[in-house]
Amino acid sequence: MSLFISQAHAAAGPAQGADGMSMLIMLAVFGLVFYFMIYRPQAKRVKEHKSLMSELSKGDEVLTQGGIVGKIAKVSDEKDFIVVSIAEGTEVTVQKSAINAVLPKGTMKSL
Repeated sequence: MSLFISQAHAAAGPAQGADGMSMLIMLAVFGLVFYFMIYRPQAKRVKEHKSLMSELSKGDEVLTQGGIVGKIAKVSDEKDFIVVSIAEGTEVTVQKSAINAVLPKGTMKSL
């Protein structure tokens, strides 16, 4: 029995190399996981947000990304901005992309 570790490692022999086909299968599995877990849900959210922005109309009650709740007073189709009325006589101009959600009618009165 030897007390030297170097002799114990030398007795194991050369390590087996990885098969090329198994590497390709593993790469394909990682690609599928990336597509279904990351890319696909993000693309779905972007598509839903674009449809939300295209359906904005005057009188809709909206919530901005900054947390401001208001009613749309003016929508500009050629420009990327809308005017949101926060209170009587107080209006704010925001980008359409800053709208986070369209709220049900009467939400502002219940706040």
